[in-house]
Amino acid sequence: MRSSAAEGIALLEPPAGAPFALRCPAQDRRSGGGDFAMRELAVGVEADTTRQLDAMASVFTRLQKGDPLYRPGETFTALYAIRVGSCKTSILAEDGREQITGYHIAGDVVGLDGIGTERHGCEAVALEDSMISALSFERLEKLARGSAPLQHNLHQVLSRDIGRDQGMMLLLGTMLVEERVAVFLLNLSERYRERGYSSTEFVLRMTRQEIGSFLGMKLETVSRVFSRLQEHGVLHVRGRAVSIYDVPALTRLAGRRG
Repeated sequence: MRSSAAEGIALLEPPAGAPFALRCPAQDRRSGGGDFAMRELAVGVEADTTRQLDAMASVFTRLQKGDPLYRPGETFTALYAIRVGSCKTSILAEDGREQITGYHIAGDVVGLDGIGTERHGCEAVALEDSMISALSFERLEKLARGSAPLQHNLHQVLSRDIGRDQGMMLLLGTMLVEERVAVFLLNLSERYRERGYSSTEFVLRMTRQEIGSFLGMKLETVSRVFSRLQEHGVLHVRGRAVSIYDVPALTRLAGRRG
């Protein structure tokens, strides 16, 4: 059994005094997508506090595909910023099946499930080779107590995660299967756009079965919906690569205006 990153998977220390751009992996330097969460935390924050945030974020944990970042029941010590790659979060249902609770891409922060109880309630696993920055929550709280802008930004990150969970409950409880897939793809599209990536061409790192678990659908239903959308010229799927051709049509299907 593989140990989790919290138990010490490879840490990468940057050269002393290296500027922030040089401390980031090459993929981040090209797109800046992996810095999205750190930029959000640093908006309006004092220079000295920003330097301390940079120092926290400059040490990377390297995960290979399938490596756990943390497991259920492990002590909560940090929030994890995904700098390169992607992760899924999941719990075990009563019948032993894996229930996917989140799909997290570069620029996302995971680990918030452990704040309330000081123990993680789910498992986070790398969906591909990934680079993660562990942000000590104790240090974050200490910095936030001395910086009103950081405290505000941290609260925004926390509230957005809660909002995303509420949105997923609405998705599973009220929407038809086509609407669920449309909302899922549009949400990903918007997140990629925010991070400077293409909003219409991206790779789904989760399998169809995992997507079905996340959206409360059977594998066959997921495949059928993707095929139907492709037949109508809304998108094209090749393996896990998705190209969205008709964003307005996808938006209408999701029940959004505009």
